[in-house]
Amino acid sequence: MVEFEAEIIRYAKNGEKTGWTFVEVPWDIAEQIKPKTKTTYRVKGKLDALEIGQVALVPIGEGNFILPLNAEMRKHIKKQVGDKLKVSLEEESEELPISADLLASLELEPEALELFNSYPRGHQRYYSNWVESAKTYETKSKRIYMCVYGLLHKMDYGQMIRHFKKEPLL
Repeated sequence: MVEFEAEIIRYAKNGEKTGWTFVEVPWDIAEQIKPKTKTTYRVKGKLDALEIGQVALVPIGEGNFILPLNAEMRKHIKKQVGDKLKVSLEEESEELPISADLLASLELEPEALELFNSYPRGHQRYYSNWVESAKTYETKSKRIYMCVYGLLHKMDYGQMIRHFKKEPLL
């Protein structure tokens, strides 16, 4: 486990990351967590006393990374932009589980399940994370239906999302 202190920063304007709140993870620290890695990877650890897991370290160039701090994390740590944060990180070795509800529904449609299983694990997680991020049972059910429909119609995740933006469910 690598421990360091970092300042909470927010991008004012930086393309798709505009408005993101994060801590920077310098190259030398990132090398201790996962040597010779220049792509996004998952970490676990602590932000002050808050335990975190399955959080992405995102590369920003020259070997440096950022650890985005979502609203829930910021709420728990009770700190603002400019405050210092004690950070303890190590590489996350466990895979994120795929939504059991989504898999149960896909088992009822073997053709959709076959296409889903042909996708790389990361692409399967797009569907799973979207389903699991639903806040109500109704929304979760609707999203599962949309996933199954999209897979039965040979749509990848992005195509499915665009399809239902054009033709929303009632």
